[in-house]
Amino acid sequence: MFKEIGQIAGLMKNLPKMREEMEKFQAQLAQITAEADAGAGMVKVKVNGQMELIKCTLSEEALKGNDRELVEDLIVAAANQALKKVKVTVAEESAKITGLALPGLGG
Repeated sequence: MFKEIGQIAGLMKNLPKMREEMEKFQAQLAQITAEADAGAGMVKVKVNGQMELIKCTLSEEALKGNDRELVEDLIVAAANQALKKVKVTVAEESAKITGLALPGLGG
């Protein structure tokens, strides 16, 4: 517990520099991406560090099946996997700046 208090006190000293670094980091979030797929590659998605879905690709196999519910489920599964991956990356990158893991971002 005292270790965390010491870290917080150290952060307070470096607040102006850290604020500048976090502003730069916020601008870079769109550049951090993660990809995932579901259904053996039938659905592929790409998300960015701002938690936005930026690409969704459906294979010919997914379109031929005429199973709308399956494709919808695969999109959700692939998107959730990609979001988990990008959250971990964002947490790792933010920890490099702050020296602390940010709650809610890590796996």
